[in-house]
Amino acid sequence: MAIPIVLSWSGGKDSSLALYYLKKQNEIFHIAYLLTTVTEQYNRISMHGVRNELLEQQAQSLQIPLITVKIPPNCTNEEYEQRMLNVLAELKKEGISHYAFGDIFLKDVRQYRENQLNKLNLEAIFPLWGFDSNKLANEFIELGFKAILTCVDTQQIEASFAGNDYNLNLLKKLPAKADPCGENGEFHSFVYDGPIFSFPIRFQKNIFSLRENRFCYCDLLPA
Repeated sequence: MAIPIVLSWSGGKDSSLALYYLKKQNEIFHIAYLLTTVTEQYNRISMHGVRNELLEQQAQSLQIPLITVKIPPNCTNEEYEQRMLNVLAELKKEGISHYAFGDIFLKDVRQYRENQLNKLNLEAIFPLWGFDSNKLANEFIELGFKAILTCVDTQQIEASFAGNDYNLNLLKKLPAKADPCGENGEFHSFVYDGPIFSFPIRFQKNIFSLRENRFCYCDLLPA
């Protein structure tokens, strides 16, 4: 019997590729839920800045139930952890003890996730862990996934990358120091089509904005 698993879902390319890998192991894992952090008041995916309506359309296209963990703007780490643990404790009552993440190589991030899950005796799974970022980036594109950059850290790459499609041309333009998967926070993305989606997510670009004098966002409107 397949193990029920919850995928930490950002709406971006790494979590999409992690889901693709998990689906290839459907005899081992059953994706029970997608779990996403949404900022209250703004109703957007935290950090990525994508509207909740588009997130819900993703879940519908993926045909996987969505759970959102609401956090306040400027949420403290302690409050984030408590709200997350409250949700995990409820899911544990359903018999869910495994959680998957799209992390690739940041050891401190992996350790943090494992430590948090250990508080409830839960297990972490990392389908992309240890893979080469360049190979993952190219595989994502070759598989037919479609994504757009919704947030760019202008301290790492130029603001002009915001709103660009994630494709081979973009990879060529990235500075050499930037990770092609944005693993160091260079950028965040929104995936709107690909082999795991039953229908593409329609949207149009809206305004661009700079927040905290650092992060350049491209707002997406549901079409």
